[in-house]
Amino acid sequence: MQYPSSWLKGSSLGESIAAELRLQIISGTIKPGTVLSENRIAADFGTSRSPVREALKTLSNEGLINLQRMGVVVNGLSLKDVDELYDVRYLIESFASKQVAENPEALLAPLAQIIDKMELAGKHRDIAEFAYQDLCFHETIIAGANHTRIMHLWTSIRHIVMTVMLITTREVLSQDDDKINYVIGKHRKLLQGLESRDPGIIARNVEEYFADSHRTLHTSLPQ
Repeated sequence: MQYPSSWLKGSSLGESIAAELRLQIISGTIKPGTVLSENRIAADFGTSRSPVREALKTLSNEGLINLQRMGVVVNGLSLKDVDELYDVRYLIESFASKQVAENPEALLAPLAQIIDKMELAGKHRDIAEFAYQDLCFHETIIAGANHTRIMHLWTSIRHIVMTVMLITTREVLSQDDDKINYVIGKHRKLLQGLESRDPGIIARNVEEYFADSHRTLHTSLPQ
């Protein structure tokens, strides 16, 4: 599985290398405990060591690797790590949803359009597009909260979330239409919650969404 080139537009070479390595680490292609070599990575990507160092610094900041004297040791992403990541997502999105609950009008049409795009991507089994629209749906709500610190927190986990979404989307789109429609339906329910403008309904729908996402993650990611 490769990182979608469409997701890398405007990225630096270091960012592109980080994205590819991140996907290989989270998907389990590169196993925890593996020692990576800057020279080998540079050779694999046909580049100098400078963008490789940039990529490794990014992955180290994300906790996916550990920079040691002996080399770069892969930590990987355990299911506990993923659970904690989605706990943070839940905190961000439940807060953001409450913030936009009083005046969600500006978000309703864009969110409905995103769901339409998800449906189309699902019909064509377009993994990259489905995952991207999924990300856009949640990011639209987070941005709608207009909260600088919440956006900073989201940005700090965004790349790992994108990668996990790509992996889980591959699992979803490998199944039948019922599973795809179920995932789309979960997003429709979030939208309906915002349309209701009822904080209780919104909070309950967000909680149900993330409880279900936890179950999906445990079946989609390598153990």
